[in-house]
Amino acid sequence: METRHLRYFVAVAEEKHFGRAAQRLHMAQPPLSQQIKQLEELLGTPLLERTTRRVELTPAGELLLERGRRILADLDELAADVAQIGAGATGVLRLGLSGTATYRLLPQLVQRARRELPGLRLTVRGELLTPRMVSELEEGTLDVAILRPPVHSPEIGLAYLEQDLLVAALPEASPWAGQDELDLADLAGEPFVGFPAQSVVTRTLHEACRRAGFIPRVVQEAAETSTLLSLVAAGTGIALVPMTSQTFTFQGIVFRPVRDAPAVDLAVAWRLGTETPLVRRFLGLFDTVSTPALGAGGTGRPTPSSVPPAIAKPA
Repeated sequence: METRHLRYFVAVAEEKHFGRAAQRLHMAQPPLSQQIKQLEELLGTPLLERTTRRVELTPAGELLLERGRRILADLDELAADVAQIGAGATGVLRLGLSGTATYRLLPQLVQRARRELPGLRLTVRGELLTPRMVSELEEGTLDVAILRPPVHSPEIGLAYLEQDLLVAALPEASPWAGQDELDLADLAGEPFVGFPAQSVVTRTLHEACRRAGFIPRVVQEAAETSTLLSLVAAGTGIALVPMTSQTFTFQGIVFRPVRDAPAVDLAVAWRLGTETPLVRRFLGLFDTVSTPALGAGGTGRPTPSSVPPAIAKPA
């Protein structure tokens, strides 16, 4: 199977129409049909069910579409990375970050990388949830991730950076906005805006609310911190967010400490056994990334200043 076969098939499978796929590929329809037929003969199974108006995928076609998209994306990324190296870059590193880390840590991290790793090309993807980043580290589509533990994978190494207490983000009109400090139980009857269920922050929040005697009533979810805070500002509900979210400047929001609020960790993660020299050098940048002092309930895990320049084992 050649790459062109895969590109032709993905176009037809996504368009579900040979004519539209041919236009997308800038080719005539008869040669496209011949190429798909040739691919089916090569694989020994039908990939498409053809009708007079459209085409549908067979189970084998669905599998090929799912994996084919991934293969083509990897090939395109590889081509771009090779071109960057050819243009003078010293290496390419794929970095994923959780919500608040995207806005707070990324700028100083990029500045440090420019000084100490000149020529490095960073491919950055922000506002990702921990389960997604763990999967991509395992699959090799990310090299390093800044995420929120726990991480239950023997393939992933971790070095803890900081601990972040959760604080209440409240609409200005909330009756609780006038309080200097809250108890978690005070918020039992309030509508909540939350991160998706798989988020570490969400799981931590629900466990804390359970201990406080209630289940939070989540009226809307948002995967990105910026979107979640926008919903709070609009009065949709309240949210418990990492204290570093206070770096966002939103009109219509006040942040208040919560006396019995839980905390979430932030860590840098990588896949064990695949630490290239470039990954090791990049991990070493985290030794001077600034961090706020730990609040009450700190775990004593290492802060960035104690992370060794060349991280070799999980913290």
